[in-house]
Amino acid sequence: MHIRPAYLHFDAERKSVQLDPHQPEFVRNPYDAYAFLHAQGPAFFWENYGFWCLIDHDGVNRALRDRRLGRQQPDGRRPDPAARTHLANFDAVEANSMLELEPPVHTRLRKLVNRAFVSRQVERLRPRVEALCHQLITGFERDHEAELLAAYATPIPLVIITEMLGVPGEMGPQLVEWSHRMVAMYMHGSDEETQRRADAAARDFAAFIRAYAEKRRASPGDDLLSLLIAAKEDGEQLSEDELVSSAILLLNAGHEATVHQLGNAISTILAQGGDPRRFFTSEAETAAAVEECLRYDPPLHMFTRYAYETVEVTAGLTLKPGETVGLMLGAANSDPRAFECPRSFRPGRGDQKNVSFGAGIHFCIGAPLARLEMQVGLSVLFERLPSLALKAPPAYGDTYHFHGLERLDCRWNAGS
Repeated sequence: MHIRPAYLHFDAERKSVQLDPHQPEFVRNPYDAYAFLHAQGPAFFWENYGFWCLIDHDGVNRALRDRRLGRQQPDGRRPDPAARTHLANFDAVEANSMLELEPPVHTRLRKLVNRAFVSRQVERLRPRVEALCHQLITGFERDHEAELLAAYATPIPLVIITEMLGVPGEMGPQLVEWSHRMVAMYMHGSDEETQRRADAAARDFAAFIRAYAEKRRASPGDDLLSLLIAAKEDGEQLSEDELVSSAILLLNAGHEATVHQLGNAISTILAQGGDPRRFFTSEAETAAAVEECLRYDPPLHMFTRYAYETVEVTAGLTLKPGETVGLMLGAANSDPRAFECPRSFRPGRGDQKNVSFGAGIHFCIGAPLARLEMQVGLSVLFERLPSLALKAPPAYGDTYHFHGLERLDCRWNAGS
């Protein structure tokens, strides 16, 4: 029997939930709430958001692949530009983002971008990622303590994606700042100040990409930005606006989620106790440990979809055209009907089928890169610092539907 957390109010008849996603206990550990809700059924109406949510693994997996549901806002749901003049720059970037589009435009954009992220291309980056991880650890190893989110988890994906795109490395801190301000728009209850900061970040980010793309047109390289400028699919190239949106999406998505996943994974491994190297003794065991980290404590916990027609998303729940549904990825990964002892960390489990990267046509384009960065980042870290331990309890950020740390203070013994 799963006990209802005190901060969660559940109406059994209506299957509705009052749950403030900013509630500190939920921010720290949403899995107690998920366990209670799993016992109530596969779906619930989240009053704080105003839409139905699916939490069972099978339902979420099906919905991610269902072409009757999509990311692109139906005409009747699109916001009035006159009411969002303070978000004109942010909306302009979103309007051409493949993440927010459906076929045929999504298909064309994804084909143009995908060639750089297929597994065989990404695997060539392994030596560079390994060298970077060793370089970072060498930089702080003698201190015997570090805040690993800033010192390790952030620079790994940030350096790699900037190098892939050919963007100057010294721009890294500014790119992170712009990214954080834009991603804040996806959190629950963004206020006008947050919106204006996001819009200013989108404006400045877009201006930087346009100016840098102009340099690349004059002097092409072998980087991804140059390839995107030159790439054609069925005779079509990316428009200027599509190029800007695609570059911003790749830079944001290329580091934001991986930073959180690396931080969550380090915390998860340390919580198991014992020698952390035992999870990384071979390529197969390393891959299995990474997949379990992805399942056990993923960074993205909700992805929304719009219904394009009347569709029954689970037994007894039918959406009307234009309605929104929340697909609860973090909850689906802890569904006791899909995973044996879901809150036990079991690398190599036979029922591994996490949905952390999504599924269907919007499956994360950077999944091969994220997996490689995690495999290398975790194995190198624990090889170099096997006595790594938490200096303070990990602090999760109030950023739902992202679930990630804002600090990861660690220490280790001299000589290890």
